[in-house]
Amino acid sequence: MVTYEQLLIEADENSLVAKEKNLPISKGRIKGNRIAIQRNLHEREKKCIMAEELGHYYTAVGNILDQSTVSNRKQELRGWAYAYNRLVGLVGIVNAYRHRCQSLSEMAEYLEVTEEFLMDSLKYYKAKYGCCAKMDNYVIFFEPSLAVLEMV
Repeated sequence: MVTYEQLLIEADENSLVAKEKNLPISKGRIKGNRIAIQRNLHEREKKCIMAEELGHYYTAVGNILDQSTVSNRKQELRGWAYAYNRLVGLVGIVNAYRHRCQSLSEMAEYLEVTEEFLMDSLKYYKAKYGCCAKMDNYVIFFEPSLAVLEMV
């Protein structure tokens, strides 16, 4: 699993300056080669926000703060999708199942993400894959609730 510290190192390796600050509006922001993360967040939340900001660095073009345009909303989603795939992913869901996680709370703890981030990632996967997705010997069901079935 990726740690917040590893994401900070990755940012540094990409010549990005990441700092924790008191942000008045958002939990994180990237502008040019500078990433700001809200200082007073729990480390798991910082990790989720940093992954999203790196996602914007890798996938966005220009200033996407104005979310009234379709193009900017799509770029915002790409940043979040990068973070979801990096920190959760279908592999993470299966691994949480294999480690016998029984609830979303246990799963979030296992994946070292916030419950909100995990729930948002599951909504994203449901929108992307529909009611279920297949990965190797597993089927991941997103409705009526999250379930993983191992095929024999």
